[in-house]
Amino acid sequence: MEDHTDRITSPIAAFFDLDKTVISKSSTLAFGLPFYRHGLISRADALRSVAAQMLYRTAGAGPGQMERIRAWVCGLCRGWPVDRVNAIVAQYLDELVLPYVYAEARELMAAHRAAGHDVMIVSTSGHEIVDPIARVIGVDDVIATRMTVAGGHYTGEIEFYAYGEGKAVRIRELAAERGYRLPDCFAYSDSATDLPLLGTVGHPRAVNPDRALRQAAMARGWPVLEFTGTVPAARRARRRGGDPPRPAQGQVGGMNPPVRDMPPGDLADITNRSRAGLSKLADSS
Repeated sequence: MEDHTDRITSPIAAFFDLDKTVISKSSTLAFGLPFYRHGLISRADALRSVAAQMLYRTAGAGPGQMERIRAWVCGLCRGWPVDRVNAIVAQYLDELVLPYVYAEARELMAAHRAAGHDVMIVSTSGHEIVDPIARVIGVDDVIATRMTVAGGHYTGEIEFYAYGEGKAVRIRELAAERGYRLPDCFAYSDSATDLPLLGTVGHPRAVNPDRALRQAAMARGWPVLEFTGTVPAARRARRRGGDPPRPAQGQVGGMNPPVRDMPPGDLADITNRSRAGLSKLADSS
């Protein structure tokens, strides 16, 4: 007789990319102006960060763009005091990041927690930015880029780069440490650069995907979710005299199955349903 014990007792994790998956912008580039105001970067670098943020929000970032951002940030931060960076991030977090958290992402994370799943953010941004965001939105575990520090200052070198295959490697290591059964786990991302991450788990989900990821998701039959619910989006709608944007349901081949028609325990297509509906779905798993 087959032993099902491991499937009953093994913990399940849900891994969320951060930028354009949980929040609608680049978490790293968001702090360009505060770093300028506090004397860490020049005016030219501040303007460059704003331009890069606009490009990222409209077109995303492929491998080439990500490599340019990585090299630029490493050069900029060389010599910065760690405690000063932490203080700036804490001061501006409420203004620059939290209004851009997708309502759908918050509720999806809540649904996973209600189902007893571990929820984790996996981001290419640095721990000094990702950790405070995670704490505020109620996520305890983070995989993020770790910069090298000496004497309380950044050296400009990277100790661990949470990007591409690096994310997948760390998740496999974590699964071995914690006993996650990866075929039962979930992952969410917007970018084709996270195909290694998405391919590591049994339940990958493309969120607001770039063109390459959308094509890969459709080819592989992965659900595609569209998140739109942020505070700025609602404000823009009110200024236009309309209703705030209604978050789209998860779409797979154009079909939007209602909660009642989903298999028990299937969290695949949850986006922005009511908290009561999410709790009901989670309870059925």
